[in-house]
Amino acid sequence: MRRPRPLLVLLALALLLAGCTGAPPPEPPPDGKGRWRPAPGLAWQWQLSGRLDPTVDVPVYDIDGFDQPAAAVADLHRRGRKVICYLSTGAWEDWRPDAAKFPKAVIGRGNGWEGEWWLDIRRTDVLEPLMAARIDMCREKGFDAVEPDNMDGYRNRTGFPLTAADQLRYNRLIARLAHERGLSVGLKNDLDQIPELLGDFDFAVNEQCAQYDECGDLAPFIRAGKAVFHVEYELETGEFCPQAERLRMSSIRKEYELGVWRKPC
Repeated sequence: MRRPRPLLVLLALALLLAGCTGAPPPEPPPDGKGRWRPAPGLAWQWQLSGRLDPTVDVPVYDIDGFDQPAAAVADLHRRGRKVICYLSTGAWEDWRPDAAKFPKAVIGRGNGWEGEWWLDIRRTDVLEPLMAARIDMCREKGFDAVEPDNMDGYRNRTGFPLTAADQLRYNRLIARLAHERGLSVGLKNDLDQIPELLGDFDFAVNEQCAQYDECGDLAPFIRAGKAVFHVEYELETGEFCPQAERLRMSSIRKEYELGVWRKPC
């Protein structure tokens, strides 16, 4: 992902996490019918830093799962919003309240952002219960969906010999964990594996596909009636909105820190 490290609020968050990681997942809705299924073109707000502003007039919010309490999710629901829980599932973040639970053996190279290192996604014996606990947290706080980040480690220098097959296996694991808990789940970036993963994910979240001439790769989601929540940081809206509107993507311009400011198409 492309954002700086947020402020630490470890003690309060640790208490929140401790209260929700032990609960077993509920029975999944039959045929997934109970899950939220975001459709193409929904407007959204993505805020991962700063004091949460719940007043942006959009139907979808994407906010940090650790940093935001259940009360913030409930407030957004009262305002008629669906709420996505941001989690990093492919990288270790040293400021998270569960950071000490990750053994050193699964932590690899830095991913270019302060305090973040790639995870060895082959080690599902270690990572599955940790990620299940995080998604339990999202469910207990009342989120509607999960945005799992750093889901394309196999294409990066992680310190581990990850393969495309490793990534498919891990991404499907994360999708299954979300679906078992009745939550929708989005595929973050990982454009090359969209054909294989389209059936496993309910929507997509993308950064900078216009800047890198990759937005066409996301068309399968749109054709399947699934939203693509898209952000650009360096292009002006006039440079990417015409294409985004043709493709029916949910596109906005944001600053890298992903604060309140947004400029929609």
